[in-house]
Amino acid sequence: MGTFTYQLTFEDAVDIWLRYWDGEFQHRIAASFDVNPGRVNEVLKGSKHAGSREAALCRKSA
Repeated sequence: MGTFTYQLTFEDAVDIWLRYWDGEFQHRIAASFDVNPGRVNEVLKGSKHAGSREAALCRKSA
């Protein structure tokens, strides 16, 4: 029986951007979602959840 691995949602990705811009380290963000830091890096590099950066920018400026 395999173990369940949490998959980041688009809303999680927006939150990741906001937390990253606030100075939080990638490994700390990853730990809070119980995911590998590589998943957070995929969001920040733009390979996962395209458009999340723009959504975060809109939320930050609102």
